Amino acid sequence: MRNTTEEHRKGHHKGHGEAQRKIPIAPEAGTLAARWMRIRASLPWVVSIAFVLRICWILIGHTYRFKTTDDNFSFGWEMGRIAASIAAGHGFSNPFGPQTGPTAWEPPLYPYLVAGVFQLFGTYSTAAAFVMLSVNSLFSALTCIPIFLIARRIFSEKVAVGSAWAWALLPNVMFWCTRAIWETSLAALLMATIFWLTLTMEDRDGWAPWLQFGSLWGIAALSSTSLLSFLPASGLWAWYRRAKGGKGSISGVVLASFVFCACVSPWLVRNYRTFGHFIFIRDNFGAELRLGNGRGADGTWMEYLHPTQEVYAMRQYQQMGELAYIKMRKQQAMDYIKADYARFFGLCAKRFVYFWAGPPKATQPPWLNDLKNSLFLASSVLSFWGLIRALRLRKSGAWLLFWLMALYPAIYYVVFPTQRYRVPIEPVMAILCVFIITEAQWRAKAYSPNRS
Repeated sequence: MRNTTEEHRKGHHKGHGEAQRKIPIAPEAGTLAARWMRIRASLPWVVSIAFVLRICWILIGHTYRFKTTDDNFSFGWEMGRIAASIAAGHGFSNPFGPQTGPTAWEPPLYPYLVAGVFQLFGTYSTAAAFVMLSVNSLFSALTCIPIFLIARRIFSEKVAVGSAWAWALLPNVMFWCTRAIWETSLAALLMATIFWLTLTMEDRDGWAPWLQFGSLWGIAALSSTSLLSFLPASGLWAWYRRAKGGKGSISGVVLASFVFCACVSPWLVRNYRTFGHFIFIRDNFGAELRLGNGRGADGTWMEYLHPTQEVYAMRQYQQMGELAYIKMRKQQAMDYIKADYARFFGLCAKRFVYFWAGPPKATQPPWLNDLKNSLFLASSVLSFWGLIRALRLRKSGAWLLFWLMALYPAIYYVVFPTQRYRVPIEPVMAILCVFIITEAQWRAKAYSPNRS
């Protein structure tokens, strides 16, 4: 019988090739290899490197220099305008620039964050831009943590390490957090964290997990209301898994619901006092519906109808007021939909394709857009492939992945998709991509004719 120590030594080097086993490793190389082994599985290192890379991208690419020819509108767009209004003492208002009064066009959390930065570093200043992009980069880097934890729980340590590093290093992941002042990176962090928390609810006792569950969903609602499409599946999954393990959840669900309501209620009260109507977080769905459905609709965003692009639309918004304008736009969209349901469902099918394969763009060379969309589609295909494989292997948490991938994009099939809208679910997509690639590598090794 072989000595177990000798077996462990040989097993550690298995798969490196006969030639590599015979060549002695210099102490320096061994030290570097040992350091790398420690670093690659260290979340503080992954997060730190991810953050440094994003800051370098901002500095080298000068992405903090936003153009001023559009009166700084590209600096945060509607959220930037609202933040500027808050910083100037006019409150949560004026989403398009002109004095149009109070608004609920956007959820409140991110505009108030930008407003705080404006007050400290100057409205629309270069310093404010750098700070906000750095904050976005921090959100993006921190997302490595829930990615690692999710992948390790559902799949393996190898998939966890690969997924975290993929998120840390891939350029396409860094794009939005280093170039756009929007809540995209915060939404991705929140969604990944909520997903991990949902997975672990079955193992945890006491009030703390339910307090966290309600608080995180409340923050998510005030940051990006589209994330709420996953709330029913998240809550039901936590309840079902706990019930399967013989744990009660009724009191916890009540507590989480109370905390969630406590988080969002102040904003709901503000909306009611301001507009005289109940408005859940934001009010612009009708306007967004019209931007995707109406004469000339082709499944993409009809940008030219937006108040910031069309003078007549801006005049209507100013004269009618926000709620009346949105109601009118919603009615126009509904009339268009009801006039031809087959046409509407055809547009929904197009929007499904554009959400996962990337929408066409006429503002850049066609070949470049085709290349970007090809890479965008490839990540979607790998994600779906990984999801199907996870379901077939009955991985714990695979069905929760399925419901996230199914529910979150649904609203964008009805209105319109852009590549930015996919970012909140890209952390789990990254995990699925790494998982299927790892599976393919394992199968290739398993069936290799040269295997020992």
